[in-house]
Amino acid sequence: MKDLLFEIGTEEIPARFMPRALADLASYAAEELDGVHIPHGEIRSQSTPRRLVLYVKDVAEKQADAVETFRGPAKSAAFAPDGTPTKAAEGFARSRGVSVSDLKVEKIGNAEYVTAEKRTAGEDALSLLPDVLNRLIRRMSFPKSMYWGDKNVRFARPVRWIVALYGDRVVDVEFGGVKSGNISRGHRFMGSSSVPVKDAASYAQAMRDNFVITDPEERKAMIMDGVAEIEKELGASVTVDPELLDENVHLNEYPIPFYGSFDKEFLEIPSEVLVLSMAKNQRYFPVHDADGKLMAYFIGVSNNRAKDMKVVREGNERVLRARLYDADFFWKEDQQKSLDERAEELKNVTYQEQLGSVYDKVRRVKNIALTLADKLDCKVDKTLLSRACDLAKADLVTNMVYEFSDVQGVMGREYARRSGEPEEVALALYEQYLPRFAGDELPSQLYGALIGLGERLDTLAAIYKIGLEPTSSQDPYGLRRAARTISELIWGLSLDIDMDEALKLAADQLELPPERLEKLRAFMAQRQQVQLREKGESHEAVMLAMQAAPSRPLQMFRLSEVLTKAGGEEWFAELINAAVRVKNLLSKSEEAPGAVDNSKLTAEAEKNLYQELGKLTSEAHNAVSACDWEKLAATMAELAPVIAQFFKDVLVMDDDPRIRANRLALLGECQDFFMQIGDFSILK
Repeated sequence: MKDLLFEIGTEEIPARFMPRALADLASYAAEELDGVHIPHGEIRSQSTPRRLVLYVKDVAEKQADAVETFRGPAKSAAFAPDGTPTKAAEGFARSRGVSVSDLKVEKIGNAEYVTAEKRTAGEDALSLLPDVLNRLIRRMSFPKSMYWGDKNVRFARPVRWIVALYGDRVVDVEFGGVKSGNISRGHRFMGSSSVPVKDAASYAQAMRDNFVITDPEERKAMIMDGVAEIEKELGASVTVDPELLDENVHLNEYPIPFYGSFDKEFLEIPSEVLVLSMAKNQRYFPVHDADGKLMAYFIGVSNNRAKDMKVVREGNERVLRARLYDADFFWKEDQQKSLDERAEELKNVTYQEQLGSVYDKVRRVKNIALTLADKLDCKVDKTLLSRACDLAKADLVTNMVYEFSDVQGVMGREYARRSGEPEEVALALYEQYLPRFAGDELPSQLYGALIGLGERLDTLAAIYKIGLEPTSSQDPYGLRRAARTISELIWGLSLDIDMDEALKLAADQLELPPERLEKLRAFMAQRQQVQLREKGESHEAVMLAMQAAPSRPLQMFRLSEVLTKAGGEEWFAELINAAVRVKNLLSKSEEAPGAVDNSKLTAEAEKNLYQELGKLTSEAHNAVSACDWEKLAATMAELAPVIAQFFKDVLVMDDDPRIRANRLALLGECQDFFMQIGDFSILK
């Protein structure tokens, strides 16, 4: 066995292409090798900005032998009664290239047939690998590809060299006019432009000697170690965003972390803008002090260990200074206009060509937010909420948000603070966008939450109005995300909103046709079901909770929690079994159950059940009405052993029609108890 190395050398590939490319390279390699039956060991895919690397351990020197089995004529047709082969057997053996004596008899189905095995010796791996690697490189695809000569050959970036080695033997590969060999290239600045690779096993060290670290995880560790050293030197804390870290990993072949500084006067700009400017434009990490306050430092990652890193630092400081001057200009220029003036400008900004302007949307959102505040009877100042709604999208037409779209809301908050708006209003302009992603923080006050709910409800209704609802493959307006955020706000802030009413409120403003409103309601219910399952609630509990509280997501969530917890209890299993038996027996009865005649109750178990139902049905009703799900669970737990004993001791389908009818009537009352919650048979 020998190791296989396949290195595709290119011009710099964009960092965002790399995660998928690495996964595809390993997956396709496994498929191609398995497809030609070449046994192999571990497959590793690695990369730097200038190369994709495939390393396969313990590749067998020969293809596995192939054994094919062919079915021939029936045994009775192939052999005479005395065992002599017939012409049919001889002809079959001849057609398969075997002797008659090699034929076997196998039972297939209910009959016996003669079979022949043909064994083909495996080919040498070295003769198969060229086709394997040629197919592999041509299977690679990217979000955007280039051609650089032959228009039929495309790759992420032009291919400049190819190393393909099976042990120390070159595997012949040709792509884009480049033929494979055993010559790689080192780091563009610190390594050699020609690096001979003796064999697959020595490749990693040859690269390391030329300042190329092919393992992305090792480069990530190098960056984190460098950041930790800088933290100690500055006595600071560095915020390492995972996405920014991955980007730096895939931008550098030999990462060298360094730090620089900028003028403290720029700290007057909101920290979010500074952080975004550093990260988005320069891929720098921000630096904070022990109290979490942004410091006038940044950490960058260089792909070159210069003789004097001071030169690298100063060059980066100059570039960042220019960026921050732009941000400072936007910051000061934006404050020349009031937020009210900005809000008026929204009349000239189209939300969607069929749905009017952003200003129109703001009006609709305001009505929803104020109505929700009334419905919830929450403690918010309606004047402040109204003001926050009016200014909610004013920062969208500022220079700062135009330049850095990710700071929408942040700039609204900061401009509102500097213009003297109440803190509740300023904070709402930021918190309307929370949570921005799964696991993100929730609004700290209801003002922003109500605006956020209003905006997402309006978005759902608006997009359903124009018929652009999500499909299985597309969701261009982010309606799934909007639905998820609505539920997270409701559950996280304990907002007992009637979703049917909320959707109708949004729909009425847009004159949404009834059939599209129903589709929207179904969409929301489906998303809520998915989210509850993601939270760990059992499928059955979620389905029953959605029956008990169909349009109230908060109560749906709380009940599903209680039911999921009860799912492990013995009494709950008894209750479910009883509920299913009740439903089945009643469904078999030809007549609807009447009223229970107490005088016809003969068995002790049915008397006890009748008495308990009289008390517990009322308690369950009160618990459901009050959404007291713990009380409901306690009530069900009290009923469970009583109804279980009833089925143990009592024969419902008694021969006496009067007793049978009375017992069915008793089951009818049991069914009434269960249906206050839902159809328990779905839990079975």
